[in-house]
Amino acid sequence: MPHIINIQTFKESRGILTVLDSIVPFEIKRLFYIYSVDDSDRGGHRHHQTHQAAICIQGSCKITNNNSKVTELFHLDSPEKCLILLPEDWHVMHDFSADAILLVLASTAFDPKDYIYEPYDTI
Repeated sequence: MPHIINIQTFKESRGILTVLDSIVPFEIKRLFYIYSVDDSDRGGHRHHQTHQAAICIQGSCKITNNNSKVTELFHLDSPEKCLILLPEDWHVMHDFSADAILLVLASTAFDPKDYIYEPYDTI
């Protein structure tokens, strides 16, 4: 099941430090970020192997997730929230704020053969 984990954050007068060292439950092999999104949806796929962690480091966005049993909506609106996505999670990122930057950490290097573009029947 996808789930939100709270990221350890240290706030002080000099600024805010957020640490991702051991909170992500997989070895990070790739990272990418999405920004300057118009009204388009992003994602719209699931994976054979790749686990992902999504963090909206600025602004906000929503991620609709379906794992063939349950559809859930997650609102990422803080760099202190991390959404963990499993390979079987069909996910669509949408409703990006104008200033949104979505950072995604992945457990595998990019491989187009890992992507599944067919949603579950329940979507």
